[in-house]
Amino acid sequence: MCLDEKKRQAYLALIESRLDRKRVQHTLGVEKEAMRLVRRYGGDMEKAQIAALLHDVAKKIKKKEKLNLAQIYNIEIDPVSRQDPGLLHGPLAAEMMRRELGISDPDILNAVRYHTTGRENMSRLEKIIYLADLIEEGRDFPGVEELRELAEEDLDTALLEGMRHVLLYLVENRSPVQLLSIEAYNDLLKKKEK
Repeated sequence: MCLDEKKRQAYLALIESRLDRKRVQHTLGVEKEAMRLVRRYGGDMEKAQIAALLHDVAKKIKKKEKLNLAQIYNIEIDPVSRQDPGLLHGPLAAEMMRRELGISDPDILNAVRYHTTGRENMSRLEKIIYLADLIEEGRDFPGVEELRELAEEDLDTALLEGMRHVLLYLVENRSPVQLLSIEAYNDLLKKKEK
């Protein structure tokens, strides 16, 4: 079952108040892709819709404020996130959803918390939100079409290839890589080999 339209409109109003137009369009693309992936691979449509709509709600907070909020919310700030506070937007969004909107479902909160890094033992919803964020129709980077095609065939294969693509991009651009991302990739790789 999809999200109640009244609640969806409230979430849309919230993201429109906190995000620029381009990021709102991206969010709507993630919602559309997440719904498609849930129809393909199963799962809870309402949970996917909530996570997709709110995954970037903390994206436009200034970097210094992200660090301050992370301390207030008792979010662990790893060395990579301290260097690039933009990476805190997932954990901050999850905490804001919990505090401001009363969302307590751990699967929804984890899907938002780990949508940029992934983690070991990801749930189906976490995989769907990570992948939807990466391949939504507004994304345009070399290899995105191949990832979209893989997403039609196998969720875990597409996710593994998407993570590999992100890791290569970070390494090629001499950007730091969060340990969670490496652990997520290794976990998926190990499970695919079994």
